[in-house]
Amino acid sequence: MTKTRRAAAATGPQPEIDRFRAQHLSLATQRLAGEAGGEQVTIDDGESPLAWLARRKGRGGAAMISPTQFIAGERLRADFTRAQMMPRVTSSWEAPTGRRRGASFGGSVADTVIAARQNVRAALEACGPEFAGLLLDVCCFLRGLEDVERNRGWPSRSAKIVLQLALDRLARHYGLSDRAVGKLDPRLRSWWAEDAVPRLE
Repeated sequence: MTKTRRAAAATGPQPEIDRFRAQHLSLATQRLAGEAGGEQVTIDDGESPLAWLARRKGRGGAAMISPTQFIAGERLRADFTRAQMMPRVTSSWEAPTGRRRGASFGGSVADTVIAARQNVRAALEACGPEFAGLLLDVCCFLRGLEDVERNRGWPSRSAKIVLQLALDRLARHYGLSDRAVGKLDPRLRSWWAEDAVPRLE
């Protein structure tokens, strides 16, 4: 049993996760912005293909994706989650079946959801149609690389290379870079790419 799993088992059941299931998951906590501010959620690191790639070493001993690529992909996933863009797999009994006179549905969507959808749209447009679909498949819908290759008819082991290029472009959009440039400022908390334009969120 890994250290994470032992810690999860020792702390007892997580919210809506019983003790038996928790010991078979790679549980971690993450803070997401919600309607009522920051919200602590329990996630399974094992379900993310990016987390798997970040932990796995290639032939040269380096991780299959860099920390910057991983951060960029997880940022897209976080925005996608906040945007509530995952399609429903069950029927929703809360939604009205017909529009009543004077009913307005636009005001029910929280500002955080609208902002997150705008962030996702901007990121995918910046990456272009060549990479947008792959980023959605792997980062947001959590599809494995072999599954992507099979569905798209790509050669074996080609999805990793295309994903690395896509994550590089995504990181560039977010202003992330592996290389530190410029004089160190003790107040600086993040590194920007040379041509990045900081965006207020």
